[in-house]
Amino acid sequence: MSSATRWRALGVAALLLLLGWFALGNAFEPERRRESALLPDDGVRLGLDLQGGIHWVLSPDFDVPVVRELDVLRAGMAAGLEEKGKSWARAVVIDGQLEIEARDATDLAAIREAADATGVLRVVRESAPEVVFVLTDDWVREVRQRTMLQVLEVLRRRIDDPVKGVPESVVTRQGEERVLVQIPGGQIDREEARKLLEETAFLEFKIVMDGAPSEELLLAKYPDGLPEATQVVKEYDDTSGEKRVVNAYLVKNTADLTGDYLTDARSRLDNRYGWVVDFSFDSEGARRFGKLSGDNIGRQLAILKDNEVYSAPTLQSRIGGGRGFIHGRFRPESASTLAIQMRAGSLPIPVQIEEERTVGPALGADSIAGGLRASMMGLALVVLFVMLYYRLSGCYASVALLTNLVMILGVMSMADATLTLPGIAGLVLTVGMAVDANVIIFERIREELRSGKLPRAAIRTGFNKALWTILDANITTLITAIVLFEYGTGPVKGFAVTLSIGIVTSVFSALVITRLMFEIYPGNRTVSTVSI
Repeated sequence: MSSATRWRALGVAALLLLLGWFALGNAFEPERRRESALLPDDGVRLGLDLQGGIHWVLSPDFDVPVVRELDVLRAGMAAGLEEKGKSWARAVVIDGQLEIEARDATDLAAIREAADATGVLRVVRESAPEVVFVLTDDWVREVRQRTMLQVLEVLRRRIDDPVKGVPESVVTRQGEERVLVQIPGGQIDREEARKLLEETAFLEFKIVMDGAPSEELLLAKYPDGLPEATQVVKEYDDTSGEKRVVNAYLVKNTADLTGDYLTDARSRLDNRYGWVVDFSFDSEGARRFGKLSGDNIGRQLAILKDNEVYSAPTLQSRIGGGRGFIHGRFRPESASTLAIQMRAGSLPIPVQIEEERTVGPALGADSIAGGLRASMMGLALVVLFVMLYYRLSGCYASVALLTNLVMILGVMSMADATLTLPGIAGLVLTVGMAVDANVIIFERIREELRSGKLPRAAIRTGFNKALWTILDANITTLITAIVLFEYGTGPVKGFAVTLSIGIVTSVFSALVITRLMFEIYPGNRTVSTVSI
């Protein structure tokens, strides 16, 4: 064997050992893997149909970001008009439209000019002095796309939370306007999971202007109506499992500080307050929180999530360092959920659960057992056939076939791909397809031997001639698998993932592993024939 061949063989062997190490880790239960320092911590991720769990399809409310975008544009146009000494009589956002009433024709022209300057507004109706704008179709798509990415990111952070999350969950896009969430096994309480998914968890800090034990008593203090730009918020007690109002507070509509500056939050049991949630701000948040607390010593600071007061402590002194804690009437579950939501951030828009179902693990166990039996039976029959038909070369193909299975599992483990029931079907299909490349190579070598070439030359030419045929055949199949993955959903994606990986590894095993076998024997030896 030449020096180059030896180095190539060592490289291939090292790759196979690495992939085999990852694949072997999946042969044991998670507890067994964690007990071993030699096996990887993670194996192949099993889909919901194989290990059971909860399946949700969520529908985000995309009308909300469109309204917010129109509000932002309205504020920008108002500022621009003010600089020019212009203004409007009325400007409101209703049903996804920006309705503006101008004072006169001059202001109307200025309003049209300001709208054109945004580049994302178009007129749908105009009847002087009123003009109605909507977002352009391209910008609506951009807003929805941006919002969907934010929703996916926040949900992934909540579900995959490093402290109390579910490590093998799936949060992905389903079509253009849906989100698929799959949480395997019984690793999280259903109601707790629903709160993580549905609540926007927008956190605000507001100085309390007034308070009372109930909303009725608070409103009674203001017979002429609440002060301008204020609202009533309520604090609840849910320690008994039923929510009841314990306090009502008068606060401003706008927050003095929001949760955008939070960096961490953890729930813990405190000897004095029971379950509390510790939180910390970044440097800017710490500066603002310190100023807010220092300027309002002796007053209550209401901490709200989605307009609901969780705690309203009295500020005794300036709070420096950007750290604090929320002590409400928490149950352990509610404290944990709040901490996760604070760490993950707030959802940019509300989401609704459109579909919910539970998958039992018994079906998954039967599917795995059946898939393994089918794979082993298919592998045994294919190996038997190639060994009988191609003799020693068939043994080489069998080694390549076994290597291919190891590489598929190894690549899926390294890439955190999820193995589903259709994925097992793809695995079985790959076993049959993987030998095709070897058959093409062996038939080319036979042709070269029949033409009178020596064995070493026939092997080299056979591999060279088979190369592009193998690539053409597998690239077309790979394109189909990629299309299935891109436009398919659920089970179709699972099949496409396994098939795609199987195509790549089968080509590698046929062109590299089988060739390596021939380099070992006959290699550089002078032989009169090849067992093929």
